[in-house]
Amino acid sequence: MSQSIHIPSPVTHQPGSHQTKPHSSTVAQEEIIGLDRVTFGYSRKHLVLQDLTLSIQRGEFLTLLGPSGCGKSTIMNLIAGFYKPLAGLVTHGGEPVKGPSERRGVVFQGNALFDWMTVEQNVAFGFRFQPLPKIEKQQKVKSIIELVGLRGSERKYPYQLSGGMRQRVAVARSMVVQPEILLLDEPFAAVDVQTREGLQEELLKLHEQVSGAILFVTHSIEEAVFLSDRIIILDRNLGGIYDETIVQLPAPRYTAMNRVSDAFNQYRTDLYLKMKAIG
Repeated sequence: MSQSIHIPSPVTHQPGSHQTKPHSSTVAQEEIIGLDRVTFGYSRKHLVLQDLTLSIQRGEFLTLLGPSGCGKSTIMNLIAGFYKPLAGLVTHGGEPVKGPSERRGVVFQGNALFDWMTVEQNVAFGFRFQPLPKIEKQQKVKSIIELVGLRGSERKYPYQLSGGMRQRVAVARSMVVQPEILLLDEPFAAVDVQTREGLQEELLKLHEQVSGAILFVTHSIEEAVFLSDRIIILDRNLGGIYDETIVQLPAPRYTAMNRVSDAFNQYRTDLYLKMKAIG
């Protein structure tokens, strides 16, 4: 490659105070989630995040990358409304996040399906707080099941599904209520490599067909590069953002050729060296 590899210097601002820059112009610049000078810890002596400022734009695919204990899942739980910050403010559409909401869908590494429910029933459970007519619910469930590639499996139970299929059900259950942002915490970590790559490609296709943003947590550099519009590396020593990378790969993003392109390998190498720099 004609372009040499270089590592931008780590941010020199106060921990977490980095204002993220706009990513690809293909995503409208409208903030959907904001974290303003957020501090969080399980005690005042053991802080995970310090003075973190972060903006997530409507429709973007943002990935949090970093070593264990750097605050990736903590940020997700703050946005979901499961945690409350010790200081600072978390907002959704400009309004403070006060607790969980169907406007924010969540998918964890463990799919948390109900073993006694069929695929169809598990997906429909997403409507438990929505008083929609039965026919409308059925239509929405059918549509999302087809969208995630589970047509024909509606009557099956979780024990009859592969790990990848169970994760598709979990994604469908969160997406059926059309959340404004989908939060995914290492959802593909427990499946084999081939299944994981297939799920990544399906997630990108799904993202193309819906208007919501996605916040994705992973330890995998390759996964982050393949999926993301923007990647943020977190540093547990800073208690906040170490680096931000805008990813621009050819469309359609889900094509397998992107995994072996020079651009992909350049991003992967740069991010690997940045990760090594923070230990």
